[in-house]
Amino acid sequence: MAQVLQAKMKADPAAEAPIEPAVAATVPVRRRGNLRPLRFLVMALVLLGGIAYGAYQVYLRMTHVSEYDARVTADIVTMSSRVDGWVVEMPALEGMTVEAGQVVVRIDDRIARLKAEAVQAQIQAVQAERVRLLAERRLAENQATAKAKTRVSGVQMTTAARAALDSDILLARLELERSRALSQKGVITDKQLETAQANVQRLENQRRRLDAERQQAEGTLGEAMAERDRLEVIDGEIAALEPAEAALRAQLGQLEVEVGDRTLRSPVPAIIDRVFVEPGEYVLAGQRILMLHNPKEVWVEANIKETQLRKLKVGQEVHVAVDAFPDDRFMGVVARIGSVATSRFALLPTPNPSGNFTKITQRVPVKITFTEMPKPLSPGMMVEVDIDIR
Repeated sequence: MAQVLQAKMKADPAAEAPIEPAVAATVPVRRRGNLRPLRFLVMALVLLGGIAYGAYQVYLRMTHVSEYDARVTADIVTMSSRVDGWVVEMPALEGMTVEAGQVVVRIDDRIARLKAEAVQAQIQAVQAERVRLLAERRLAENQATAKAKTRVSGVQMTTAARAALDSDILLARLELERSRALSQKGVITDKQLETAQANVQRLENQRRRLDAERQQAEGTLGEAMAERDRLEVIDGEIAALEPAEAALRAQLGQLEVEVGDRTLRSPVPAIIDRVFVEPGEYVLAGQRILMLHNPKEVWVEANIKETQLRKLKVGQEVHVAVDAFPDDRFMGVVARIGSVATSRFALLPTPNPSGNFTKITQRVPVKITFTEMPKPLSPGMMVEVDIDIR
């Protein structure tokens, strides 16, 4: 066999020499030996990578508090109807952005407006009555003042006239006494004496008439002063109008509030989350109509284990990973650490009547506010938080 092969090789030098079985068996062994260093290198790299990852995780556990069950939350405002009525207009739609004070719902307010107008008319009638009474009071006061002045003048005139008449009577009586003395001496006649007596009597009659006129003037002056009492009656009527007007204004204010309650406005700049009624529906007082929230006032609520609370402080920096936006960087700070565990807010209590007890680590809510929020977030989104406790 070897001779045949040698002859073939001599005949065809380019032909390959056959490999003997012993030599061929050694070839695969050499290739496997060449792969062993590569395997060791890969295993070493994997081992180093695992050690590095483990060291990094240990570092994170020592410098960060992480929580994967965290959610974006916000103050969801539920707007309800304050009165009964028909919904006539619904400008707000789900997903719409509204400004603070913008109308979101209108309820039929025609009857309330008519009631308010009726009360306003009553207030105007009361005001007109006050104006009339004030005019009547001014007229009565002017008349009483004029009459009083006239009566006072009459009293003063009669008083002055009587004073002058008293002087005349005194002179007339002196003249009568002189005439009587002269008549006894025969100097004057009886007619002259009678004339002196008649003069005294005439003056005394005038004085009695002036006294009567003075009494009459004083009486009319009293009547004029009594007319001023009517002014007090008018003042009482005017004063009685004030509480009546105040009651009507209070009623008007109540009706205006009712009219205002039929127009619902957004309390804050917000996004409409949910609408529960449609135009044309009849709503009752207290029935919810829509829900909204302020997109700029959102935060993260993370339920942290009670064993990690001692590491947390208000103001610590937080990295927030949002599942909806994995490529964006959201940052925040710890704003508030809860004072009650979440289990205390459970609707169903957890009594232990059997005496068996299993200790479960409780969780406390921690509020995290955003310092960097490149994109708006919706309440309920899932996020992961890493709180830097260094």
